[in-house]
Amino acid sequence: MNKIKLTQDENLSIKVSYQLLPSDQQRLDLYFSLPDEMGISPKTLAEEHYFHNSIQSNSAYYSDQLHVPLVRSRFISQQKGEQSDYRLNLNLFSYQIRTALDTDIKQTIKLKESKDFYPHAIELAEQISGLLKKLRRYTPPDQKLRAYFENADNYLSWQVEQSFLKLLSRAPKSSDFTSERNFLFALCRSENEYREENQYNSQVTLSDPNRITNKMRLLQRLIEYGVVFQKEIKNLNSNLNRIVRGTVTAIIMAFVMVLVLNARTNFTEVTIALVGMLGIVYGLREIFKDDITRIIWRLIQKGLPKWKIIYRHSVNKSRVASQTIWLEYIRNKDLPQRVDKLFQTRRQQNKQAAQLLHFRSDTKVNAKSFLPGYDAIQQRIYFNLTPFIRFLKKGEGRLYSLDSSKITKQAVERRYQINVVLMHTDKQHQRQTQRFKITLNRSNIINIEAITSVEDKHT
Repeated sequence: MNKIKLTQDENLSIKVSYQLLPSDQQRLDLYFSLPDEMGISPKTLAEEHYFHNSIQSNSAYYSDQLHVPLVRSRFISQQKGEQSDYRLNLNLFSYQIRTALDTDIKQTIKLKESKDFYPHAIELAEQISGLLKKLRRYTPPDQKLRAYFENADNYLSWQVEQSFLKLLSRAPKSSDFTSERNFLFALCRSENEYREENQYNSQVTLSDPNRITNKMRLLQRLIEYGVVFQKEIKNLNSNLNRIVRGTVTAIIMAFVMVLVLNARTNFTEVTIALVGMLGIVYGLREIFKDDITRIIWRLIQKGLPKWKIIYRHSVNKSRVASQTIWLEYIRNKDLPQRVDKLFQTRRQQNKQAAQLLHFRSDTKVNAKSFLPGYDAIQQRIYFNLTPFIRFLKKGEGRLYSLDSSKITKQAVERRYQINVVLMHTDKQHQRQTQRFKITLNRSNIINIEAITSVEDKHT
């Protein structure tokens, strides 16, 4: 799929990313097939709880040419540009370097063979070195602009060093690639010395791991200014929920009052029987009110969007895009035909009884044009899978085998499988659908495998 990607993010999270153009509209559907042995259902994991705690969305400016938004030195040097132009372009360049580096480091760590790992790591190091040289080629003379440059330069230098040290700490051991390891170590040392020469960080800050880490987090937020949009989440059904709860309460109270009046008619005096009858009536009201309200609310809410996210530019507060979110458990008969067909392509032994969770996102770009140098908006949605595996069994099993007359045993881990169908529809109604098989254990995702894809030009 060339327009949208589903990849692993952290140990137990996945990321869906795609680009949006000015005045664009796109729809994303994700269908999670969660085996019943995982214990996931509306009773154990409410949609609202999963959305607020395990789903994160991020929207930011994007350019597929890193050198395009690079600090426009021609305008700055001639004093024709504004400070905001310099900062926005500098932040975009820095943000994309950080994002690309983070993605490539994660992909490189997955390479377990030395012959694949080290050439890929060297290529990545050379690319990052070239991008840093582009950034440092022009240092603005204006003091305020220079402060923006130093913040970005300081953060990127530190992030590059930390990323490659992390990479080396997880590198496969091999004596055949000593020169490659030394090259990567030299890159880390040179970046460390570069920051010392420019006196970017005081000795007090450097001597305290917490202080230097927190400072870099602050610098990270600074380079996101103007690039990553501010978001505001609105609950679309809060008023409808109040109406439903009020209506159910009114109906139940009317029914209770009828029973109370009938009881008073039958019992002319206050007796123990009357008191007991009233107690039972009010007790039944408390027992069934919440259950009835929940059932009616789920029926009314079915198929309705639940949240709306508004993205605003962090500088001028203008509305850039909006995203409408659906999230609900569905039945097999509610699956679109093309999605059900992809689920049916699974092997017979993998067709387990499962709970279906549907996520839908409709994104509309309000901006008719972007700032110079910005090609598109990068939309990222992160799904944490940790709530899905909290009921899974712990521990490892044993596999026994017979070798001649000797019995051997091997430790094997318990693995589980989640099937996900992703369906993406763009503004021209071109639709792409693909099934992914996610293999995981209780601690991390083992593998994400793209199985089957379907593409329609017109739907």
